[in-house]
Amino acid sequence: MRMLRVFLPVAFTLLFLTGFDQAGPAAFQHSKDSRDTIPRYPDLYYECKISELNKTSPIELDFNPYVKAYIELYTIQRRQELAAIIGRSQIYFPIFDEALDRNALPLELKYLTIIESGLIPTAVSKSGAVGLWQFLIGTGSMFDLTINSYIDERRDPYKSTEAACKYLQYLYNTFHDWNLVLASYNGGPGETRKAIERSRGETDYWKIRHLLSDQAKNYVPAFVAMVYIMNHYADHNIVPVSPSYSYRQLDTLHIRYAVSFKQISGMIDLPVEHIRFLNPVYKRDYIPELDYPAILILPANKIVPYLHNEVNILGYYSEPVNYNMLVENAGNTDNRIKIIHVVEKGDFFHKIALKYGCTVENIKAWNDLDSLSLIPGQKLEIWVDKNFRIP
Repeated sequence: MRMLRVFLPVAFTLLFLTGFDQAGPAAFQHSKDSRDTIPRYPDLYYECKISELNKTSPIELDFNPYVKAYIELYTIQRRQELAAIIGRSQIYFPIFDEALDRNALPLELKYLTIIESGLIPTAVSKSGAVGLWQFLIGTGSMFDLTINSYIDERRDPYKSTEAACKYLQYLYNTFHDWNLVLASYNGGPGETRKAIERSRGETDYWKIRHLLSDQAKNYVPAFVAMVYIMNHYADHNIVPVSPSYSYRQLDTLHIRYAVSFKQISGMIDLPVEHIRFLNPVYKRDYIPELDYPAILILPANKIVPYLHNEVNILGYYSEPVNYNMLVENAGNTDNRIKIIHVVEKGDFFHKIALKYGCTVENIKAWNDLDSLSLIPGQKLEIWVDKNFRIP
């Protein structure tokens, strides 16, 4: 059994990102009511439990006051968030386990995503890092993740996990110590190298910890705490929030055409919110036409209905509206109500169009006008949306 080190308590920085509620209320449901009792255990209990976990972990797991502080943070102050996270793990951990195992990496590294993103694929940090594994745009591009106006593969659970595996393997090849890898994943390998240099070659994380930034120095204690908690949350009376879908209830389709989530929703009776939750890689509720098959993730019981309605989905799709089409249909008044605008001194077409949420072409068509000249006192017919609030 590895030696357990003990340190004096110090202040620590909270690493939890904001936005645990971003997954959406419809995506989850409580499995049962949370228990009121919050157990508290002596240090010896945690030491024993973590030493047991240590026997089968390639990552050295130490117990000390820093780790204890994070255990109490998560199991006492953050119980509700943790219950939701444990539920989300039923969807994402099978993906992580397969990728980590395929790349011969410690399976415990999956807990890193809880510290990084709270298992929210759309999480965004203050620095602009995105996704379950929190990649900056430059890092994502370095691992060939597609990032454009429609797609952000940093939010793709599969592709971002493969990128994370490559990065973690690179860091391990650099430091050959998993605690240093974890610190480097958070603070960057440059910061870890500088700490080693300043300590004249010391490579024990706990001995160079004081030389790291606040976030990096608290990253490993938070990670160890999370490894313990995810294996023993039941001992703390934490009841997981069951997700609407488990990993095994989902299936994938490969499509080669553009389609919106709204179209899919209408055809297979699945709320857009659920489609968005299952397909976080698409930023605008829209799958563009790509040079390669796009992946659409749906509940397994919706795959056949989708395939049966695929012709209707394709037929429903229309080309984006362009300027010429707008001009041609400028006089349309469908689903609009008429009001009268009296031209005042200083009025001009663009000003009036902005006021009523229409275009200059609309105003000209509605009033059969050829010129852009206006006269004070002139009455113009304006057709506005039924929900438009008249200024």
